[in-house]
Amino acid sequence: MNARKADQVTRELDAFTHWFAGPETSNAGHFLTLTLFAESPDTARVARDMTAVFMRDTGAEEVVDDARLIVSELVGNVVNHALPDQELARPGGARRIDVTFKVWPKWVFLGVGDEDSSPPLLPLGDAFPPGLAGELSEAVLPDSGRGLLIVQRLAAAVWWRQDERGGKTVWCRFDRDSSAKDPTDG
Repeated sequence: MNARKADQVTRELDAFTHWFAGPETSNAGHFLTLTLFAESPDTARVARDMTAVFMRDTGAEEVVDDARLIVSELVGNVVNHALPDQELARPGGARRIDVTFKVWPKWVFLGVGDEDSSPPLLPLGDAFPPGLAGELSEAVLPDSGRGLLIVQRLAAAVWWRQDERGGKTVWCRFDRDSSAKDPTDG
């Protein structure tokens, strides 16, 4: 393995370790989870606004716009497509959406969780090469999956995992500039 590839693998493993790390004040991380409900008429707006506030408050201004768009797409997917697992469904109950933020000096992790264990349909790649797609009208582009394609283009990594209690969370990661500074540092 060449040195460049080894460095890339080391960075990926470091990011993976931080994604699993718990909130401790000694490790310069900032964490927030908010719970929203899919049936609320302003769920997507609240999710976008809270994303912007949290990113700015934690010094992650460089990802505010992309993070807002990603959260909006993922929350929209829950609102439009998620059906709670049978054991999580409550007659007449609202569908729960959990939005989780983990901000580190080197990374930002965003997770949008729902009560549906069905895997998201993450696009495997471009349906058309970028040069050709720019010439095509929207009529020939895929009807669904474009939101997750946007998420994949904006984030450094996108994955999902089933939750122990049922449901799933779609996660994404932004790699921050190594010069990013924690606002709590003097």
